[in-house]
Amino acid sequence: MRTLHIANEKKRDASVSFEVQNKESKVEFVLPDGSSKTNVKILKQTLDESLTKLLEKYENLDNISQELIDGNPEVDIEKAGIIIENTNKLYLTKDNKIIYGVDLFEVQKDPDGTEKDRLFYSKLPSNVNIDIPIRCTGKLIPKSKIIKMFVFSRKYQIKHVNGLTYDFLYEIAKQLHESDSFMFVGAGKKGTDPLVFHDGAIPYRAFLEGRVKGEQYCLIIHLSNLELKSIN
Repeated sequence: MRTLHIANEKKRDASVSFEVQNKESKVEFVLPDGSSKTNVKILKQTLDESLTKLLEKYENLDNISQELIDGNPEVDIEKAGIIIENTNKLYLTKDNKIIYGVDLFEVQKDPDGTEKDRLFYSKLPSNVNIDIPIRCTGKLIPKSKIIKMFVFSRKYQIKHVNGLTYDFLYEIAKQLHESDSFMFVGAGKKGTDPLVFHDGAIPYRAFLEGRVKGEQYCLIIHLSNLELKSIN
């Protein structure tokens, strides 16, 4: 169970669970005989048939083009199309040598594509289940307005783990339901930092949406890392 440490506007906090609610598709893909399909990985080509290797062998693209017309140097007849199972991701140099130590950088560019700055990439630690809870800031944004402000790329449903956390989350959901608004939530001591759900993950701005029906509630946390701006 994935847990989230959250505090309401009264600074009362609780550890609750969150999960993705995947909606199963009613469409089922089958083979011509009606049997269920099976996804497999198939080898397209080996390193020896890559463009880099072909350039080393034929010197330029014109020569490669002629070779493609005359034959199939980009295909290994013995290996292409075989089914593969277990795979590992490798990083290669320009010479197709395996790299065993990788340094990651964040590259900042100007609108014209010119590199402006290069910073060593540091993985942000998770901050959603630590001693300092994420905070409901009380900042409400009407639903009709927020959908024009942000692109939401991910969402999780927040769920109670016992009776006390049910009351805690129900009150938050009820407030949001009655105001027909989203509420901004943030991490850190001031409650203004973006949320990072696991070490090295993308930081997201987060907003709560609540719905209630009788004694039932639904509390959803929407995540965004893209803001919509008007074109001047």
